[in-house]
Amino acid sequence: LVGAKHQSMWETFALTLLFADPAFILKRELMWIPFFGWYAWKADMIPVDRGKRGQALTAMAACAACLRAQDTPAPKPVEAPKPPEGFTAIFNGKDLTGWKQVGDGQHFVENGLIASKGGMGLLYWPGEKFGDCKVRVVFRMQKTNSNAGVFIRIPIEPREAWMPVHYGYEVQIDNNPETSGEDDYHYTGCIYSLSKPLAKPGKPGPEWNTMEITMQGSRTIVHVNGVKVTDYKEGDKVPDKKFDFEPFRGARPDRGYIGIQNHGEEDVVYFKEVSVQKLK
Repeated sequence: LVGAKHQSMWETFALTLLFADPAFILKRELMWIPFFGWYAWKADMIPVDRGKRGQALTAMAACAACLRAQDTPAPKPVEAPKPPEGFTAIFNGKDLTGWKQVGDGQHFVENGLIASKGGMGLLYWPGEKFGDCKVRVVFRMQKTNSNAGVFIRIPIEPREAWMPVHYGYEVQIDNNPETSGEDDYHYTGCIYSLSKPLAKPGKPGPEWNTMEITMQGSRTIVHVNGVKVTDYKEGDKVPDKKFDFEPFRGARPDRGYIGIQNHGEEDVVYFKEVSVQKLK
């Protein structure tokens, strides 16, 4: 670990020659800059939230550990709960074998369900980039309404929780976005802040919901409980950002990693199935 009192541009380039495959630690906001931020993510730089002090050090250590482990092949899914015909389960109903966690908080398996605790984070499947497929998720909210999301089209393996927000798509889970000052573009089954719901079929907790996300090239179709909520393709008109935490506007890749979000300590959503079906 090399600490520089003030790192100049010359030192930045020089250190890449002195060390094999170095990773720079830099403030999180730099990762959100178009082009430079994309390069920084691809080059495995480590972002930190400098305002969080001790938590920033913990997050930095977690990112470094993730980098050390990234070359380890992801294990194959083990025996899983039987999904519908044609689907392959990537959650085995027992533990989180094959999954990785980034960000605050954590996911864990409780009574055969994926649950979460702590701050905002992402549980993602590193074994494959998915495209031209259906992703099927069965979930229920702990309370009458809880907030979470299913992420798709994440371009590279994330090192913290905000990169997937800005460079992937979040398919939202939230039946009452108005309670947090948000509008219909933030409803269950929508691509968060980008698409408006065609219907609102989400069921409150503790009822079970089934979400199917179909990715066909750059087109994304979302059904919730058998009802189409979203039919979005790259180039469709989207609203301007209303909040700083909303994702960057712009194209996403046809194939990417997928994951599920733990939104915060007060928002718990249980998942009993995560499965994938390749399109023919």
